Amino acid sequence: MSAMDVYTDERQYTGIFEGPEKTLEVCFRTVEGSNPADNQGLRSLSRKDLDSICKLAKCTILSSVRNKSLDAYVLSESSLFVYPYMLILKTCGTTTLLLILPRIMELASSIGLVMDWVGYSRKNLLMPEQQVFPQRGWGEEMEYLRRHRESGAREIKGNGYTLGPITGDHWFVWVADRTIREDLVGTDRVINIMMFDIDETVRECFYTEQYKTGKRADEEVDDDKKEDDKKEEDDEQGEGEEIKRISKEMTKKAGIDALVPGAVIDSRAFEPCGYSMNAILYNSYSTMHITPEASCSYASFETNAKLKSYHSLINNVVRTFKPKRFVLTMMADEAGLGQIQDNPLESRYTKPINVPLKEGRALIYRRSNLASIQVEDDTCCIMGNFELENHADRRREANFDVANRALSYS
Repeated sequence: MSAMDVYTDERQYTGIFEGPEKTLEVCFRTVEGSNPADNQGLRSLSRKDLDSICKLAKCTILSSVRNKSLDAYVLSESSLFVYPYMLILKTCGTTTLLLILPRIMELASSIGLVMDWVGYSRKNLLMPEQQVFPQRGWGEEMEYLRRHRESGAREIKGNGYTLGPITGDHWFVWVADRTIREDLVGTDRVINIMMFDIDETVRECFYTEQYKTGKRADEEVDDDKKEDDKKEEDDEQGEGEEIKRISKEMTKKAGIDALVPGAVIDSRAFEPCGYSMNAILYNSYSTMHITPEASCSYASFETNAKLKSYHSLINNVVRTFKPKRFVLTMMADEAGLGQIQDNPLESRYTKPINVPLKEGRALIYRRSNLASIQVEDDTCCIMGNFELENHADRRREANFDVANRALSYS
């Protein structure tokens, strides 16, 4: 079974795909006096437990890597990261991400954990009419979150926000915060680069047909032998090895391995096209998801690595994909934001992002707008839209259509 076939009963591949991800992050703390699984916390959950979470979101686990700090899972629809006291699930397409929240709370309670912080976010969608309950619009999503109860019928109280122009690319954020801070000063931050209209030559890297070596000899057996159980098992194993090989070649050809030096990479190519990657290094993750179809091309890069400057990372990622526009978001603790130097999401940062290319020219991206807000106690959310020079004017001509979609709170 190919990766694109995982949920053919739920969603047929049509050549157009909703790339931008929905993200749910849930943090926990221990119940006083408990020691959940020798401080392994959520990492002590079984594969069966994690499968039950993913099933609710309409996705499946395809592969995983782990180190001393976290477990990272590539899914049929994006990624899952599990720390002892934090779970992050990113899903794309028409997945039902919010339906996992009751199950996560139930499993956490069973190992002596209580909710500390919940954050849900996503960009406005290309095809919001294709979403299903409870993801059919921002209003419905907020209502579902508001009505959800923890064990003991305790309401999860949070607030929703919209950052960015309602007539263009904008970002929805919902946060519920019960953190007991006392003297704790958080420096966490997550940066996400969402790129649209990626370069044609780059898009072509993510179609699997070019990496295939031809028909395998074991596929040319007669029909009777194909019915043999052992042969079916061998076919599945052979296909799995082929996907691994293609995934590694795709990673190398696109230059993605150079974006995460020193990290352990777990990549996955999809049929007939598409790509996902998780990379872990110490206690941080990086993740990429790519939809190469011309009509909806999209690539995202997200990391929670605590860098003093993200300038080189942003340049390298954008240089790799050469998008016509990108959306840059950051969610950070106030103290973490203060540690960042040369931040392109600061209001005083007005110079364009200049991305040098090998052939001596450069891609110049200008920030078209900026929005920021501090939510709850110390969570800062910032979003900036960047457009390639000479492309921005053409984009503005299409703003009326974008506005009509946006006003439906998609």
